[in-house]
Amino acid sequence: MRTSRFSRFTARVAAVAAAAFMLLPQNATAADSTTTASRAVAPMSLAQSIDRLPVGVEDRTGYERTKFKHWVDADKDGCSTRAEVLIAESRVKPTVEPGCKVVAGEWYSYYDGITVTSPSGVQIDHMVPLAEAWDEGADDWTAKRREAYANDLDAERSLVAVTSRTNQSKADRDPADWLPPLADAHCQYAADWVATKLRWDLTADAREINALRGVASRCGHQTVEYEPAA
Repeated sequence: MRTSRFSRFTARVAAVAAAAFMLLPQNATAADSTTTASRAVAPMSLAQSIDRLPVGVEDRTGYERTKFKHWVDADKDGCSTRAEVLIAESRVKPTVEPGCKVVAGEWYSYYDGITVTSPSGVQIDHMVPLAEAWDEGADDWTAKRREAYANDLDAERSLVAVTSRTNQSKADRDPADWLPPLADAHCQYAADWVATKLRWDLTADAREINALRGVASRCGHQTVEYEPAA
């Protein structure tokens, strides 16, 4: 399902790019229409991506979850961020009632390999938790950028539907203290974690980097790609 959601996003980007191209002046160059697309960083190995992480020291001074306004209707289509993710990641056509209330669907939680059919059993995980983001650089952001981070629908890996149990187990811990209970998910999880940190230019502390390198040593074929956040 994660691939499907990414496909929907890339298809939407392609459509917008095509529409923008039609509006270009006749003397405009093709490069002008692909400025946004060119921001994407070429795929690299997991090990290489970890080496790109800026090293920092965690500092949670002043953190409050309310400083990240989340689950808003960012694109003003009547659906909150949570609803958007539930709709996008359902493996079957979800049942959505008036007010964009998702009442049924089928979600695969890749953290633990469990399929859930009731939205009440699903939570939307911030791949890099809000507290972790604060610790590693978001404390210096504007409120607007923190809101954009907390509702990032433009990168498939930023927000993920998982079982409530695994999300609560993870809490705000980084890979030095928590990895998905399903061992087969470790490589993908590490790649998603690093991609999110690189996308938002967040730092990583030494314990975290060492833990990620330990995972990477078992993930020879795992690649990482990301697009820096605007």
